[in-house]
Amino acid sequence: MAFATREQGEYDYVIVGAGSAGCLLANRLSSDPAMRVLLLEAGGKDNWIWFHIPVGYLFAIGNPRADWMLRTEPEEGLNGRSLNYPRGKVIGGSSAINAMIYMRGQAADYDHWRQLGLTGWSWDDVLPYFKRHQDHFLGESEVHGAGGELRIEAPRVRWDILDAFCAAANQAGIKSIPDFNTGDNEGACAFHVNQKRGRRWSAARAFLKPVLGRKNLRVETGCLVESVVLEDRRAAGVRWRQDGTEHVARCRGEVILAAGSIGSVQILKLSGIGPAAELHALGIRVVLDKPGVGENLQDHLQLRLIYKISNVMTLNEMYRSWRGRARMGFDYAVFRRGPLTMAPSQLGLFTRSDPSRERANIQFHVQPLSLDKFGDPLHEFPAFTTSVCNVQPTSRGFVRLRSPEPGEKPIIKPNYLSTDEDRRVAADSIRVTRKIVSQPALAPYKPLEYLPGASVGNDNAALVKAAGDIGTTIFHPVGTAKMGRDTDPFAVVDERLRVIGIERLRVIDASVMPTISSGNTNAPTMMIAEKGAAMIREDARR
Repeated sequence: MAFATREQGEYDYVIVGAGSAGCLLANRLSSDPAMRVLLLEAGGKDNWIWFHIPVGYLFAIGNPRADWMLRTEPEEGLNGRSLNYPRGKVIGGSSAINAMIYMRGQAADYDHWRQLGLTGWSWDDVLPYFKRHQDHFLGESEVHGAGGELRIEAPRVRWDILDAFCAAANQAGIKSIPDFNTGDNEGACAFHVNQKRGRRWSAARAFLKPVLGRKNLRVETGCLVESVVLEDRRAAGVRWRQDGTEHVARCRGEVILAAGSIGSVQILKLSGIGPAAELHALGIRVVLDKPGVGENLQDHLQLRLIYKISNVMTLNEMYRSWRGRARMGFDYAVFRRGPLTMAPSQLGLFTRSDPSRERANIQFHVQPLSLDKFGDPLHEFPAFTTSVCNVQPTSRGFVRLRSPEPGEKPIIKPNYLSTDEDRRVAADSIRVTRKIVSQPALAPYKPLEYLPGASVGNDNAALVKAAGDIGTTIFHPVGTAKMGRDTDPFAVVDERLRVIGIERLRVIDASVMPTISSGNTNAPTMMIAEKGAAMIREDARR
């Protein structure tokens, strides 16, 4: 099919992707009125009510209006199952449909990056960039910022069953702490959330919408990027399709890919930057043989254990009652509180899967609800879900092109539970969960294991099989364009997020993480964008 090509002018910065990283980058780079900035987003506008009411994730995930509807390949570690792989299809990206949980991870995550030779990425180095855009309800402190664009609040709803679960965790030896984001997140705490007065506070609401009036910032939606325009291994612009027309914009400064761990990899490969054999096989001209593009995929696999309970209210029966729904609507409309303000998880725990671990390596998301999978109806019986993740997985997967057509969904293969260590942690995680649920604090509610089920024994083989049956993504893909030294053949970008071997091209999103952070990945992605924007400005002044 032939497309008429339209020239769209010249810019100082062209940013591809208006997600958690791209919205922040557009804000920072357009703050200089002398710089012309173009932001391209493949998804649409966030003009749907469920992008803004927090519980809307239940309706957005699995809905083609909000979700790119990607899928993994069948996973051997998940007993042959293929998973839905949600990604936000809207300005704000996945921050418009995610769990809204503000989680930095652990100081040791970033100190490890520095130990890999990545200067400027230790915990002490990155903490100021976390703080720079914060408006935290706890106020200004050594670890938190106030007055920034990203509002972070405490939950506006509580549940008796979650209080009981926290007490049970305490009885099992997991202490309560006031804040997960000080560098050591071991313990039990209510999650802090990206909300403002009971509304989801996505990256678009925080960083992009307040600056849309800037004359030097242009934002376009519905743009399917075909490739970066390369001239002599230098990024010179971007080519995209929009409304049946091919467009191209020139760039006199830098092209910045911020399309995430799936999208940025696709664009690099479509531009001829990636593993030569893969590109040759698809008929794509190789500009730079870069074997690490699309490799090193890491994700947090959640094991969703579900327990039927009695003698206490959960969202399951509340949502199925018209009186319950009416009360929820009233509480939200009048007070901006109650279940409609819920993040998917309100209570979190970090602990060790076994005592030999040097630091907390598993994370719990505890929810006063249950369902087969996101996008499906809530169960008819009262229940809670305790999802447990290995936050330091050793399994590595990949993202590859299925065809040279930009609109074709890629091959996604996380290779969950492909290492002995990850299988061992999965089995131990279920044991830890069962230990917590067996504590006296939960006894009044008569928890009965629904998934994986009481018939599943505590031996390793049975638990690994169960993990494969109930495991699913918790939506944290990272690492597919990892930072590294130029001596690392699989490094894609350097410590300043510049694509190694291509001038004026950077990748600034979750794909650059060399190893995954120990917890939810949205806050680290925004930190990477904040630091990346600062580096771009610093380099421009040299």
